[in-house]
Amino acid sequence: MSYEMIAFTMFSSMMMTMLTGQRVFAAIGFVGVVAAAFLWGDGGFEMAFAASMKLMKWYPLLTLPLFIFMGYMLSESGIAEDLYKMFHVWMGGLRGGLALGTIGLMVIISAMNGLSVAGMAIGATIALPELLRRGYDKTMVSGVIQAGSSLGILVPPSVVLVLYGMIARQPVGQLWLAGVFPGLLLAFLFSLYVVIRCKIQPHLGPALPKEERDLPLAEKLKLLRAGILPFMIFFLMMGLFVMGITSLVESSAVGAISALAAAWVKGRLTWRVFDRTVEQTLGISCMFMWIILAALCFGAVFDGLGAVKAIEYLFLEKWGLGPWEVLILMQISYILMGTFLDDTAMLVIVAPLYIPLVGSLGFDLIWYGVLYTITCQIAYMTPPFGYNLFLMRAMAPPEITLADIYKSVLPFVLVMTVGLAIVTAFPEIALWLPQHVYVRG
Repeated sequence: MSYEMIAFTMFSSMMMTMLTGQRVFAAIGFVGVVAAAFLWGDGGFEMAFAASMKLMKWYPLLTLPLFIFMGYMLSESGIAEDLYKMFHVWMGGLRGGLALGTIGLMVIISAMNGLSVAGMAIGATIALPELLRRGYDKTMVSGVIQAGSSLGILVPPSVVLVLYGMIARQPVGQLWLAGVFPGLLLAFLFSLYVVIRCKIQPHLGPALPKEERDLPLAEKLKLLRAGILPFMIFFLMMGLFVMGITSLVESSAVGAISALAAAWVKGRLTWRVFDRTVEQTLGISCMFMWIILAALCFGAVFDGLGAVKAIEYLFLEKWGLGPWEVLILMQISYILMGTFLDDTAMLVIVAPLYIPLVGSLGFDLIWYGVLYTITCQIAYMTPPFGYNLFLMRAMAPPEITLADIYKSVLPFVLVMTVGLAIVTAFPEIALWLPQHVYVRG
């Protein structure tokens, strides 16, 4: 059997295994180990062991549980709810102001957590009922929450970029810095869309009644205190890292301890909050570690097969595609896969092929990590099977139907596609910050 046929058989076997409902890491790891055993005999089984040792020796992986702990601690202790009350009063007087405040909340939650699921949960349970009660259009606000929560996988400390950094062998700190301006760009484009839409159709986002927002200045300033702790935690954590005072892992520890201290200062550090936070942190961290382990094993088999060279020959020589055409084709394939897979599954399935190919085409792998992540955000919300669509349906009240959710994401998918095109055309948006913070090695 040719190497190309072996690679095709591995991919098709993995996809078939996933259709049986098996967990992502089990499907990928099983196919990788079995293929290694068939190709190289008993020695092939050592690939999984070698991958696990490589994983355990990867020091930056310590950031994963620490950042997840930080995000869940701030969420479980109610600090995120305080933030929304602040946005509610300060921005409620604008048309669409509460929707803009929700986007702001999503940016802050993203900077505290690194996962889109946390932003979705907070937006659906805290912001959505309030927006609906205030007469906001249910279709628009469900789109706002889905789009805003997707920023969690782009804005640092993005867990997805940690995973990408492990597989692509790129510094996680540089990937995080590269995600800052693209993340803010997308948040700005979301806000611009809401402002324009509410200006054209004011009934979609009515302003709060005057009596509800005319609080004394002292009361408004008091509400601003809700934002002090989250901002202090973020700037302490990222500021120390950017200034070179702490390493990446030390910064994650600063964030986790600061979140714990913030919950204690607020008087909300109960045993229930701590237990729930640790339980969720353990579950998410173990899931990501199993996925990385399976991806390393699967990727090692592909490296041994030389499948990357075969794909490069197919795209560049047989099909005659240029580097940019290959890049666009990759992004389209991510969007198609995103209709039925989550971001981590997409990455581990195609990373062994795409990432070396991107490097050989002369593209910057830090920049490509940002492109991949934005494409994942789009794929998350692309009907019919986008990951965020079903998360939203599970959390939304009964009056928001699946048809409403499908309809709500289409404008935001277009906005995100514009953002992706801008970052693709102007790589400096992603690369300027990491290049100026420290010299790339």
